[in-house]
Amino acid sequence: MPSTVGSLARELSRPYYEDAFPAHDIFHAKRVRDVALQLAAQHPDSVDREVLAGAAWFHDIGRPLERVGEIENHDAWAATEATTLLQAEAVAPDRITAIEHCLRAHSIRASSPEPETLEAKLLFDADKLDAAGAVGLVRLACIVGERSGRTGEQYAVIDDASTLDGPSPELPDIDLVREWTRERLDALYTEPGRRLGESRWAFMERFFDQFAREIDAGPGASPAVHHDDGE
Repeated sequence: MPSTVGSLARELSRPYYEDAFPAHDIFHAKRVRDVALQLAAQHPDSVDREVLAGAAWFHDIGRPLERVGEIENHDAWAATEATTLLQAEAVAPDRITAIEHCLRAHSIRASSPEPETLEAKLLFDADKLDAAGAVGLVRLACIVGERSGRTGEQYAVIDDASTLDGPSPELPDIDLVREWTRERLDALYTEPGRRLGESRWAFMERFFDQFAREIDAGPGASPAVHHDDGE
């Protein structure tokens, strides 16, 4: 068996992600783990990196069940499930308790408790940062598709609704993606998280500018071209 809590959590969590969709799969968990540890290295205070890594691997194990309606709250379910798994592996009780709190507090939903420990705040930030930047744009587009598939109806318009002649569809448009990201970045707890968030947001602003140029060009306009100043 793996010798550290982080590597143990990776192996224990892997089967739970087998039915996950791309926005919340094991690759998302790995990115959250990596960014969480990156933020921890930049934070002036001491961080239990094993608790942080373990919580990152476990944080979305309930997403596949939540998606199909078998559970209502993947945060609370993951906390209970991870506790059971780690107890069976004789992990120290204080670390199990710390991971459980991280899992219960990692969501942005209003019903989630506030993160009280540094590890919980770093997990929260790393999870939200995966909805920003280039990867974040792809993930949020996946989530729009997932929600459309779940309801059987179009969830949002990947365009600017104001560019359509005549009545606009009564659906969210590309501004939804901007709002989702900004909401998450505004909720970040740590200074390293906020710094990385603003860097990723700067990229997204450039993307939204390019997006606007492409959809506002009109049938007679020249296509939007990115000019590279390099050789």
